[in-house]
Amino acid sequence: MHFVLTINQRDSREVGDLVDELLKALRHQPALVPFQRSVGDEVQGVVESATSAVDAALCALRSRRWYVGIGVGGLTPPVPERIVDAHGYGLVYARRAVDRVRKTGERIPLAVEGPDEQIAAEAEAVLRLIGQIVHTRTEAEWAVLDLMTPGARGQQKYVAEELGITAQAVSRAVVRSHWTEEWATRPAAARLLDLAYGPQSLPAATPAP
Repeated sequence: MHFVLTINQRDSREVGDLVDELLKALRHQPALVPFQRSVGDEVQGVVESATSAVDAALCALRSRRWYVGIGVGGLTPPVPERIVDAHGYGLVYARRAVDRVRKTGERIPLAVEGPDEQIAAEAEAVLRLIGQIVHTRTEAEWAVLDLMTPGARGQQKYVAEELGITAQAVSRAVVRSHWTEEWATRPAAARLLDLAYGPQSLPAATPAP
């Protein structure tokens, strides 16, 4: 399975080109085709798991400066090193998704397109809910959350020591930011992205441009 992300910058005339900043944030994401500038202030990349697609999408939404389109679909082999040399219906779906969200002006600027339109829409809805959580966090909350590891026990004391604050302050930041709820919901979003491929036994038709 492949998932293509096409990410366009918002308000680039006001804040300047932020592509390098986003690429730095995405540099640790495992990718079949690494995230890279495709043209202008646009970033594209291809990942092989829905979990990675969710991670990358939420990473982009965090800064509130990007339109995010996720295309559920593969690439035509052989897979290239450069995204500009890639072909396949995953790219078409991703382009369709990001163009749609740019036109509609959604508060959470993320869209999903794939062979199963209904399930892609459900994946989009869940990702927007998670995106709303990510979108509204404060810098103080991110200072705490960036030191947290999902599923790890007894880490709030360590985070408090690192930041020079109380464990109670860390606990309040975790609760206010809905961090636990976010990580509990991510697998559902990934599952829906997987299902958006449609029947696995049937080849997906290439969508019309």
